[in-house]
Amino acid sequence: MGCGSCGTGTPNGCKSNGGCSTGGCNRLNVHDWLMNLPFSDPESNCKIVEVSFKQGSRKEFFRNTTLQYFEKGDYITLEGLSGFDVGEISLTGELVRIQMKKKGVDEFSTEIKKILRRSTDRDLESFNISKSREKEILARSRAISRTLNLQMKLSEVEVQADGKKAIFFYTADDRVDFRELIKIFATDFKFKVEMRQIGIRQEAGKVGGIGSCGRELCCSTWLTDFKSVNTTAARYQNLSINQSKLSGQCGRLKCCLNYELDTYLDALQHFPDNADTLDTIMGTAHLIKKDIFKNLMWYILPNNNKHYPLTIQRVKEIKRINQQGQRVDELQAIEIISKQKEAEPAFVELVGQISLKTLEKDDRRRRDQQRSGPQSPNRNDQRSNDQRSNDRRPDDRRPDDRRPDNRGPQQNRPIQKRPPQRPPQRPPQAPNNDEKS
Repeated sequence: MGCGSCGTGTPNGCKSNGGCSTGGCNRLNVHDWLMNLPFSDPESNCKIVEVSFKQGSRKEFFRNTTLQYFEKGDYITLEGLSGFDVGEISLTGELVRIQMKKKGVDEFSTEIKKILRRSTDRDLESFNISKSREKEILARSRAISRTLNLQMKLSEVEVQADGKKAIFFYTADDRVDFRELIKIFATDFKFKVEMRQIGIRQEAGKVGGIGSCGRELCCSTWLTDFKSVNTTAARYQNLSINQSKLSGQCGRLKCCLNYELDTYLDALQHFPDNADTLDTIMGTAHLIKKDIFKNLMWYILPNNNKHYPLTIQRVKEIKRINQQGQRVDELQAIEIISKQKEAEPAFVELVGQISLKTLEKDDRRRRDQQRSGPQSPNRNDQRSNDQRSNDRRPDDRRPDDRRPDNRGPQQNRPIQKRPPQRPPQRPPQAPNNDEKS
């Protein structure tokens, strides 16, 4: 919601000094999809704007009697109780009329307050001073209510920009007599006090939080119409009645239980009524579950823990036979084919299949240099060049002259040439007498 450093007054995203034109810093926003569309008659444009207080915690409508044009995110100075107040514009244009119709506010009512001017630096300074007192006032007011033993919970305090009035929002189960409390507040804080009772769900929307689904609470983002939720909605959706799982942050049943209730009710119209029990020879089968996705009804027999899934047609057939005073021999449950689990690919060891000859040669060369000791760089360069040429040259040496690569310091010794071998001479033979004759 909004920019990362809105608390400093200078957001990193919009750079508008705290007034985000997109309205992302507020709660319960309405997207103005008519903002960039031209109007043929500008005079018929709605002169009322929606203003939010305390980051969307409270919204009211004000009439724009000035000739100035205000955009979403602008801070304006408004009429207050014997003073002025500062708010942020959250919606303008034709969508304001739709919001007023939704909330039952008359556009031409005389009770709608007016906009005085665009907020000045002095107005904003007074506004910031009043807002900085709210935490201290809330802590002090809670301590006072505990001393008076009042069965109420103060959830939020909103101080007017000029500091002449404050609204205290509280929750209570029963009626509370807070006349003495208001006298103490007026004496200690020196302003006019207004007490407003809100519900548990409204309090959760003001506080905010993250739901079990992992998203921000609906009541603090878009939900404004709170409807009653009971456990019947959970039973229609085949949910287990677990209070800890079905309860929201407010302690009541989750509002999202009503979101899909109409879809379940439409799907359950195809299922037969009064089919909670079926008479069979083995006993009375009781209905335990309805599966609207597979159009199946699950039954269980007495003294048996096995579940029998039946189709809707089979249940209607059994019910028709039972109405004739007969019992069926068997339920004829269908066979549910479970989805086969895909085999996970086995882990393949690739380390042994990778050949790192280049790294091994460099490693071997480095070890050879460490063993042979420090040498001149020219000699090392010459030896490396010779070795590269030998690697590129075909191996035409005899098998006896070949040496392993890790021969150690003998690699740097000069190669001694062998003297050429002479062929063996034959011993002189004695002359043959026959040849002589």
